[in-house]
Amino acid sequence: MIEETLEHLVNGNTILYPTDTVWGLGCDATNSEAVKKIYKIKNREESKSLIVLVNSLKMLQEYVNVPAQAIEVLNKAVKPTTIIYRNPKGIAANIINKEDNTIAIRVVQNEFCEKLIEKFNKPIVSTSANLSGNPTPKSFIDVEQVILDSVDYIVNLQQNKVSKRSSTILKIEGEEIIVIRE
Repeated sequence: MIEETLEHLVNGNTILYPTDTVWGLGCDATNSEAVKKIYKIKNREESKSLIVLVNSLKMLQEYVNVPAQAIEVLNKAVKPTTIIYRNPKGIAANIINKEDNTIAIRVVQNEFCEKLIEKFNKPIVSTSANLSGNPTPKSFIDVEQVILDSVDYIVNLQQNKVSKRSSTILKIEGEEIIVIRE
């Protein structure tokens, strides 16, 4: 499963896969052409940034400067937590929020994703597997047919799992931690 998914990521393809939250659309987060495909599948404007997954604090630090408060939050987090960081490097430009040069990144808490990212050795995109503006699918069965037909590869794993949560999204501004989504 991981090897096949990895092959698609390496080739710049899109994937539909289970994450530590909901079913997600993904691709190589460093490949702007692959990222364009995700925006097209979701029918979403490129001005709206996407979440990126990494598998460790070490990988996170390769792409952003991680403030001490973020490390503290991540060490205490019991549910998936996405943090918005400033001035990313090495990430596809079309994922980055143009207004304030930020990126939302989550250290993933899912065995499949952790192993996939470890083998890929690069971050991957993670955005809910729905058309922009439509409800987020809580399980594989809820993923719209147009999404299923548009991705290059569907991971055949955890298709019966129902997710009851999205990640918490935080933004750190100086000493202040702002909750964007609980």
